[in-house]
Amino acid sequence: MKDPEALAMAAATLAADELATDIVVLDLRTLSDVVDFFVIASSPSDMHLHAIASGIEDGLRHKGTAPHHREGGAGSRWILLDYIDVIVHLMHPSIRTFYSLEELWGDAPTRRVETRRLSSEISDGIDLDDIDA
Repeated sequence: MKDPEALAMAAATLAADELATDIVVLDLRTLSDVVDFFVIASSPSDMHLHAIASGIEDGLRHKGTAPHHREGGAGSRWILLDYIDVIVHLMHPSIRTFYSLEELWGDAPTRRVETRRLSSEISDGIDLDDIDA
């Protein structure tokens, strides 16, 4: 995928498909000579952060784009996927609040991406009493 904006929006959509929360795309083209877009998304679960990262990597790889670099191993609360012109930040909410990338880059035009929800047919069929706590 050659177009950084299309890549950023595809990554954000894939994060939404993986049920990431609070997904934003920051357009840094007029503010940075290093990167064009940040995609930032959250989950309170380390395991879910890794699932979101894998979903984004697999989805973009299917479109012919692999990350240049990945940071954040097992137990990491911040995973970074580097696609050169697009950096994807997957963060635990407390880490996201602490580093506050949206405030740091507060002048950047921002797009919010809605998180996907379980359809009512699926969620109505889930018996929460059957789930072990």
